[in-house]
Amino acid sequence: MRVDVLIVGAGPAGTTAALNLAPLCSVAVVERSAAPSPRIGESLPAAARRLFRDMGLLDSFLAEGHAPCYANRSVWGDARPRELDALRDADGHGWHLDRVRFEQWLRDVVSSRGAQIIVPATIERIERDGEGWRVDVVHGSDVMTIDAQLVIDAAGRAAPIARRLGAQTRVDDRLVCGWVYGRDEGNGGRGITFIEATEDGWWYTAPIPHGRRVLAFHTDADLPAARIARERDALLVNVPGELAELLRASGFVAEVTSGFTAAHTATLDPCAGPGFLAAGDAALAFDPLSSQGLFNALFIGLAAAEAADSHLRGDVESLSRYRDTIADIAAAYRQHLALFYAEEQRWPEAPFWKRRHALRTGDALRRDFLP
Repeated sequence: MRVDVLIVGAGPAGTTAALNLAPLCSVAVVERSAAPSPRIGESLPAAARRLFRDMGLLDSFLAEGHAPCYANRSVWGDARPRELDALRDADGHGWHLDRVRFEQWLRDVVSSRGAQIIVPATIERIERDGEGWRVDVVHGSDVMTIDAQLVIDAAGRAAPIARRLGAQTRVDDRLVCGWVYGRDEGNGGRGITFIEATEDGWWYTAPIPHGRRVLAFHTDADLPAARIARERDALLVNVPGELAELLRASGFVAEVTSGFTAAHTATLDPCAGPGFLAAGDAALAFDPLSSQGLFNALFIGLAAAEAADSHLRGDVESLSRYRDTIADIAAAYRQHLALFYAEEQRWPEAPFWKRRHALRTGDALRRDFLP
């Protein structure tokens, strides 16, 4: 197979890049999972409305019927709950997504625009072939060879392709997340994202479509509290006060579906090089506290498509500009994240918060975080 662009990963960043490139050039997407899997990360801010409109997808997205998010409520900085609603947001309300259905919708759009999605498949070998790439892909029991001019790594925080090509990932912290889905049998907290800080990290819950809810706890992997995140039953019995009240009001009943995942900030250096670039979490992974991870994946996927199109048209500066774009996003993100964490000062000597407060001075205490 010969294509202009080969994209590795069919998550939000990879599919966004693919659906925008498909009308302009030949595109193939390689994805290891035959269908999207349940995963944490269902909050999408109202600003995504602009992205969907620019991509010609707003009406299609709205027709999917994801649950609206009208407000954010938090116990952060002191014990009093505070609420910020969407009434003053020019873009309107955000959404709580059915993440599996959202990702399948993106895959369907990719196919409808003419790109090929190869699933389940993995990359066995990648090497330079003149100005392009020769890639061996394991697809079922077969090995197929794809020749591509440009490769986009959109395979998540691990950035497996970019790292094979010599890029390195900078990890800022050891944040992990344990989560569980459940039924939401009451009316408490519908349309509201809720966050509560505790001594060892922070908790989160949000309703999702079809009368369900997600509950999550974030801490550092090397702290004793990580056991709570790793073990579903421990997660359920350690829910803090205000959040526990909300879950009772909503009639939350935990399901079997749960998970444990990395949630750290990470940046790839370089995020673009000769004949390749990275998109989404592979390029820049956000702390979930920012509530911008999914939006960032969509935005960077679109930026990657624009850079790839310019590169294929002979613009020798396009990948350099893309690197600058990612660097600007990373700088703004880190500044805002430091301010968010600095608002919580109740446990200044607790290891989790002491590490985050160091962000205020620009010292991430990376020696504490890294092995």
